[in-house]
Amino acid sequence: MTPLPAGKPIPSIRWDVVVIGAGAAGLMACLELPLELNVLLINRNTSRRSSSRWAQGGIAAVTRPEDSMASHAEDTLRAGAGLCDTDAVQLLVGEAPNCVKYLEKLGMTFDREDGQLATTLEAAHSHQRVLHVQDRTGRALIDVLRERVEHRPGLLHRRGIRVTQLWVEQGRCCGVQVLDGARLHWIPSRMVVLATGGGGHLFTNSTNPRQACGEGVVLAWEAGAVIEDLEFVQFHPTALHLPQAPCFLISEAVRGEGAILKDARGVSPVAHIPGRDLAPRDKVSQALIRSMRKAGDTSILLDLTPIPRAQLVRRFPTILKRCREFGLDPLQQPIPVAPAAHYWMGGVATDLTAATSLPGLHAVGEVACTGVHGANRLASNSLMECLVFAGQLAKVTLPEEPKVAIASAWSQQKWSTGPLSGPEETAGLVLAIDQLRQLCWLAAGVDRSARDLKSGLRDLKPAIGDLWQRPLLGMMRNQPKDQCLLLEEPTRQALNLLLDLGHRQRASLLLLQSCLFRRESRGGHFRQDAPMPLSQWRCHTQIQRDKELSTRPVRS
Repeated sequence: MTPLPAGKPIPSIRWDVVVIGAGAAGLMACLELPLELNVLLINRNTSRRSSSRWAQGGIAAVTRPEDSMASHAEDTLRAGAGLCDTDAVQLLVGEAPNCVKYLEKLGMTFDREDGQLATTLEAAHSHQRVLHVQDRTGRALIDVLRERVEHRPGLLHRRGIRVTQLWVEQGRCCGVQVLDGARLHWIPSRMVVLATGGGGHLFTNSTNPRQACGEGVVLAWEAGAVIEDLEFVQFHPTALHLPQAPCFLISEAVRGEGAILKDARGVSPVAHIPGRDLAPRDKVSQALIRSMRKAGDTSILLDLTPIPRAQLVRRFPTILKRCREFGLDPLQQPIPVAPAAHYWMGGVATDLTAATSLPGLHAVGEVACTGVHGANRLASNSLMECLVFAGQLAKVTLPEEPKVAIASAWSQQKWSTGPLSGPEETAGLVLAIDQLRQLCWLAAGVDRSARDLKSGLRDLKPAIGDLWQRPLLGMMRNQPKDQCLLLEEPTRQALNLLLDLGHRQRASLLLLQSCLFRRESRGGHFRQDAPMPLSQWRCHTQIQRDKELSTRPVRS
């Protein structure tokens, strides 16, 4: 990998592949793409944050003799509530053991017991098949992949680069528009890979980092790609719930090791559910919300004391450390938790090769809807999905180089019009983002209804129209492909903030429209006014720009 100092322009060349996002899916894509290709890896953050890095629990794969791929597939299909595409599930479970061997070859050191890979049980798994590195599996995975990516020839990695829109010519994606420091310009490429993550941060209560705001879904939708199953959001039952504290995830693995849920009176809120504490996440989250609402509480208790002390200290050091930072000691007393938005099963529709409906555009990781998860993701299948489907890019065949112009000079034109009017307007936009997250939580949280969804849409639609009338956003959308604009700093800051709000608004609108369209309850989508699954809705929902919402059959 060739490092490029901050502030230095990206070389003005035609890239073979542009990969957007440096989490597990983006890094794996860079490793799997054929070595003869020149690859540009860009991610918006200058830090190393990603949802993958935050993942605690583990990676699901069959590694024990008493387990089987058929069992892993059956568990995945059952959790997905009838909407998993069987061919995608078979690809995942079949390749998962090979991925484990590949990761070990790269240098990942999974926990072991008596010389064998250690596995734990998580919700809705019939066998212990979740491999882990204590409770920091995601961090360990990212560290291993990043170290390998840094040595890939023909790859340039730039942080702090924001993709503002996809470049589409004659029905094909052939590059990206980027905000690169003060420079707004276009980068042509033969293929683009979206690996931007999910949209959990659209909600007030979320275990996701701030950048998980559905931006990749919006970029693909604006470019004309098919988006699928956005109504299915997984709410993790156990996020730490304290005033002024972040929604820190308390891994499901603690319940797999013996932790139990109970209310303030010591009564289990999940006793009536098959599987109890280890029932599928949608069922547990719904049960917790009902229990909290009935008691007038804002949280439920998670008791880790049934886990042997030495085992708890060895297995979950990150959770213990984080709880103690907020004055809690899980070794001594239960901790307050509540459901929080955690994973988006929906996303940009892809096939088994990670290709989207838009030629030239691929998607991997949480931004993609591969068909694996259906209506509800099986615990610890997501990191493996990142690896398996990114691995399909090794077989990719690129089209001929696009016949498009490249900006010939970095100082072609300056743009200083369009900054915000002052601190008050900036604060207003930041407040609008917070209010939007609250709207999503109230309208499209764990419990939904047509009334709340319609109310949210009524508030949201006018705001979107007003925002995109801004001259600065119009300038960005209509920028000539052979032009590079140099933005004054106030203008650059304004564009970033307007895009933050604009992309969140669009992602929220698509989410609410999808929730309203599916008039049943299934998996991660629960409607109070339609509380049962219906046979006519055993199908995927699709939404595409300038088209009505539609459905497609489940693939066998």
